[in-house]
Amino acid sequence: MRDVSEKSVTLRVAVAQAIVDMPAAVLERLKARTLDKGDALEIARAAAILGAKRTWELLPLCHPLPIERLDLRYEFGPGSVTVLVEVATHARTGVEMEALTAASIGALTLYDMLKPHAGTDLAIRQVLLLKKTGGKSDFLRPPA
Repeated sequence: MRDVSEKSVTLRVAVAQAIVDMPAAVLERLKARTLDKGDALEIARAAAILGAKRTWELLPLCHPLPIERLDLRYEFGPGSVTVLVEVATHARTGVEMEALTAASIGALTLYDMLKPHAGTDLAIRQVLLLKKTGGKSDFLRPPA
């Protein structure tokens, strides 16, 4: 584990995404919340929050951080849904891994809940850190 004891406690914010591609008919069922396994969007939201809070248990060298805020929203495109997660805390180290884990776990949960309807016509792509602030160096990914 990296020694962060000399670093200052600052507000740390990170934004990450994961995109789930699917057939249009499955996307419509997802948006209508009529999937066989239930409301995938709300279940994925809960899973993403749990993923962020337990990142330090999944990634061996991550520090446990108090998650003070996690906002998750979905953006729907033609044949895809983007899971966008923003995580914030006051800490000595950043929350990039928590945001990336939350976006990934949210996308994996959607994949699991959609697979009875789409089979192998699902893909998770572009798990990316979009922004981070509050540490030694800020980061903002340029728009694609």
